[in-house]
Amino acid sequence: MVVQDELSDDDVDRIFRALADATRRDILRRTVTDEQSVSTLAADYDMSFAAVQKHVAVLEAAHLIIKRAEGRERLVRADPAVIARAQHLLQRYQDLWRGRIDRIDALLAEDT
Repeated sequence: MVVQDELSDDDVDRIFRALADATRRDILRRTVTDEQSVSTLAADYDMSFAAVQKHVAVLEAAHLIIKRAEGRERLVRADPAVIARAQHLLQRYQDLWRGRIDRIDALLAEDT
């Protein structure tokens, strides 16, 4: 299996759209350390089970979580590989901006 290090623009759009919602971020946080059933997740939110299922579907479409069937239950867990790739992308943006700020600082230092 080939592991793709770079995220496509569509992947990035799906990931950050998924992360734009507080409920989805909470679901992701709760499934990073422990696999959880959708029913267990839904019990903690003041919304319908169907609404939680839709949030899970958005996270799954963004590949941030993996869903599997175990009997009648649907279990979800975060996918740390995709989270790490998104973090790497953000780190590249941070490095880019730090480099630009360092160049501005250097230019300003030359003027003094």
